[in-house]
Amino acid sequence: MAQSVGIKDVARAAGVSVGTVSNVINRPDTVATETRARVLSAIDRLGYVRSESARQLRAGRSRIMGLLVLDMGNPFFVDVARGAERAAREAGLGVMVCNSAQSASEEADYLSLFAEQRVRGVLFTPADATGRNIETFRRHNIPFVLVDRVAEGTTECSVSVDDVAGGALAVRHLVDAGHRSIAYVSGPPGLNQVRDRRTGALHALAEAGLGPECLRELPTERLDVAAGRDAGARLLGLADRPTAVFCANDLLALGVLQAMYAAGIGVPDDLAIVGYDDIEFAAAAAVPLTSVRQPAVTLGALAAELLLEETEAENGTVHHEHRRVVLQPELVVRRSSLSSR
Repeated sequence: MAQSVGIKDVARAAGVSVGTVSNVINRPDTVATETRARVLSAIDRLGYVRSESARQLRAGRSRIMGLLVLDMGNPFFVDVARGAERAAREAGLGVMVCNSAQSASEEADYLSLFAEQRVRGVLFTPADATGRNIETFRRHNIPFVLVDRVAEGTTECSVSVDDVAGGALAVRHLVDAGHRSIAYVSGPPGLNQVRDRRTGALHALAEAGLGPECLRELPTERLDVAAGRDAGARLLGLADRPTAVFCANDLLALGVLQAMYAAGIGVPDDLAIVGYDDIEFAAAAAVPLTSVRQPAVTLGALAAELLLEETEAENGTVHHEHRRVVLQPELVVRRSSLSSR
């Protein structure tokens, strides 16, 4: 394997000192024209590329922001990343996107990587329900903002969506359509979002004078289409099958929809379906999917802006106070739930 070309190699080829090469790269106006041309010729001839990471480590400030999401296979998190990247780019920074795949151990590995790389700051949606990974990462004194999760203390910022309100929107819509037996395809119970959406669903039932027994929970290990298909199969096996289903995200809902189509169950006439996130595929499904819309791009952009503000505050250039930003969801009604009982 060929060795990389270093600044000493350039200095030797150009017949100048290492300091002169450094000046040509960083402060070209301080170097005589002839000398500068000779150094630039050597750089071009040798194919030298300066080590940005080394420069950042010497300066103590990286130009990279870390973003750790639960599942890059979910278009919701792709949109969050788009919003964060846009805000970072406007500030002259890049974004390193990593995927925890809903795994606490992978999350810990990536947080360690961010610390080793001395990133400017980190945006992440926690996968570890115990909070141990957050506590460990705090020791590195790297600013971070929680995304799609409410910060429980005042030691960090967070940007999230009111998932209790979102769950209530979904089930209130189904109750208003006459449904009295509703399934909740919920995803991993350790995720705050899953629990909050269930809480909202129960609130909507209580508002209508209905008890918690009207909500049949079908937990899944993951929040993807395959898990939704599996939940759909279990739903079909129930003797007293509910007339409607609320899913913790759109991927689960699309999986349930596939299972119903395969079994010849009509949507929405035999089963109404409501998802969550309002990803692009929701409107493009065979039966357009009713969904609770989260402002994902805005979520990512606001989180990045809070992080940038905090990192600038370390320089004393701006004032920063940790705060929790909670955005409101909205219900987007499409054909998958337009049936009455």
